[in-house]
Amino acid sequence: MPAYESWASSPASRRVMQGNRSRDTSPELAVRRVLHAAGLRYRVAYRPERSLRRTADIVFTKQRIAVFIDGCYWHACPEHRTVAQSNATYWSEKLAGNVARDADTTERLQEAGWTVLRFWEHEDPGDVATAVAATVRNLSAGVKRR
Repeated sequence: MPAYESWASSPASRRVMQGNRSRDTSPELAVRRVLHAAGLRYRVAYRPERSLRRTADIVFTKQRIAVFIDGCYWHACPEHRTVAQSNATYWSEKLAGNVARDADTTERLQEAGWTVLRFWEHEDPGDVATAVAATVRNLSAGVKRR
């Protein structure tokens, strides 16, 4: 069996990438603090659909709302997109795959009856929380009437 070969262009690059968090990022924590202070309760890093191997950052199960706070680099933000200096082909393909997976996730969750909210990490946490809270309250009113 051949030895494992890292995708990283250097050991330093590999350490930096390994240090990136997949949950509890600063933007997520800031939004969650505001939502919690507003009295909203939610699940964190939760799979909205068990059959779908995708995890949302914040999930309101009763209202069926999945919230994603996408990192500008990892999800190819149109405002803050950068081009990798090293290993450019790998990163271009990787980020294109992330964008395609995001679109697929949104589509599949919506088909399953979920409301999907996507925000960028650079958006103001208060504005994000306000939009999420409004959606939760609007859908909660519909859930209570049933």
